[in-house]
Amino acid sequence: MIHVRHSAIAAVPIDVAFTYIDDYRTVPDWMFGVSEFRPIGGFDQGLGSTFDASIHIGPTTVRSRLEVTAWEKDRVITLASLDGAANSSTWTFSSLGPDKTELGVDFAYKLPGGLAGKALGLIVEPFVETAVKNTEATLRHNLEELYEKRDVGGS
Repeated sequence: MIHVRHSAIAAVPIDVAFTYIDDYRTVPDWMFGVSEFRPIGGFDQGLGSTFDASIHIGPTTVRSRLEVTAWEKDRVITLASLDGAANSSTWTFSSLGPDKTELGVDFAYKLPGGLAGKALGLIVEPFVETAVKNTEATLRHNLEELYEKRDVGGS
């Protein structure tokens, strides 16, 4: 498995960050390349909930079914693929004060073995690193903007 890890600090309380990331409806707004993210089955959040996702990678759209395999409020959310290319993403949340949260992500994926897998890795890994950094920057911006509007609105 190849891992790409990244962390950043958002100027929002931990519950605001967790609630936003945990809401499947917001995922296409902040996750790089995701055009669709919809629940399948009876749950739309929490352990065991399942989602169908469509992700644009260059000119290609990749569809995947993902399951939440770890979920602890204000601490961690892990999604793992049930089909397609083996991958997972783990989001962690750490409070650094009343209005500051450290967001961490570990994106893991498995490529095929042999020379083809190694060659694919040389192409895919830089793309994944860029996608993770873009996702983090967009996510942090959206969170801080949401929190600022909430603060100004008095709610």
